[in-house]
Amino acid sequence: MTTPQWVESWAPEEGATRVQDLFALAFEAGSAPGVWSAPGRVNLIGEHTDYNAGLCLPTALPHRTYVALRPREDDLVRLTSAQAEGVWETRLSDVGPGTTSGWGAYVAGVAWALAEAGYKVSGFEAAVDSCVPFGAGLSSSAALEAAFAVALDEVHGLGLAATDEGRAVLVDVCRRAENEIAGAPTGGLDQSASLRCGEGHALLLDFRPGLPAAESARPVPFDLASAGLTLLVVDTRAEHSHATGEYGTRRASCEEATDRLGVASLREIVDLEQALAALEPHDADGVLRKRVRHVVTEIERTAQFADLVRDGGVEQAGPLMVASHESLRDDYEVSCRELDLVVSAALDAGALGARMTGGGFGGSAIALVRLPDVGRVAQAVADAFAEAGLRAPLFLDAPPSAPAG
Repeated sequence: MTTPQWVESWAPEEGATRVQDLFALAFEAGSAPGVWSAPGRVNLIGEHTDYNAGLCLPTALPHRTYVALRPREDDLVRLTSAQAEGVWETRLSDVGPGTTSGWGAYVAGVAWALAEAGYKVSGFEAAVDSCVPFGAGLSSSAALEAAFAVALDEVHGLGLAATDEGRAVLVDVCRRAENEIAGAPTGGLDQSASLRCGEGHALLLDFRPGLPAAESARPVPFDLASAGLTLLVVDTRAEHSHATGEYGTRRASCEEATDRLGVASLREIVDLEQALAALEPHDADGVLRKRVRHVVTEIERTAQFADLVRDGGVEQAGPLMVASHESLRDDYEVSCRELDLVVSAALDAGALGARMTGGGFGGSAIALVRLPDVGRVAQAVADAFAEAGLRAPLFLDAPPSAPAG
């Protein structure tokens, strides 16, 4: 029997102490004037729908990335991280698409995108530490971007983080940083969750263009404990990266399908069978139809899941999670052996529902579990990995938590 390994979140005081101590070691002249943090996220349902103008339903994790930051009067950026060696440096005047590499690109990209949006920002020194598992499909990159977004917002007096409408601006800033500077073609789900989710709530995101902030993100009360349930997150520790070509290939397939169907986005499809029939002459291998079928049905599953949560029927949402995973596995083809194993082992051990979460190609899965069954389900997953000769997974408890601040 393999003992399940749990990843604990840090208390805010611990996170602040860690980055202030790291800052003092790396940079002269004492401590940073402030500490900011932002959460990773778990997506309950609605995968690969954000860049298709669809619906997603994330919550913020209690696991956060912490940043101690001190502004400079020049445009020099100096960064240190507990998760990387040395000091990463650049000048903001040198930052642009295709010019910046390394983990600091996500950070410098936020400053660049703020300047591109018309906000005045200077250079800075900062220390970073995080308990968000890296490469686990839990948005460690978005947590990094969002923590710096709220930090730069406050030290420069921009006032954006004070309102949800302003946070929507910061979401776009972080998305541009990841797309244009870090080179990962993500669609905004991760940044929205880190900046706009709320404690005790899921966030129903609607990615149709042009919606006012209040309509693009609607809080949905998500109190699993009162229903005797919890959300178990399993980091498979299988290699995962959004910057690889597979993610971009999926997105390109969706864009090709919209072009052939003559619609602005796959969200506009109202008759799935008619759309699939229209694609058939242009789709000899069936790939376009599979991608479209996943997106359209996933948007509908997300709406149904949100309705169940609002109506107090979250315990009935398990089949939607399973259907989502099967669609991601078979039609979108972004699952892997480890993710499939989590789902099957959790369901066999009594989970109400389970699915991969995040972009796929590795990363994490989630299971909706009755509170008394958490230990048994986690043990079953750990044992299944051991029997398959796979690296031991990590487990996280995931109550809906606070946004960046």
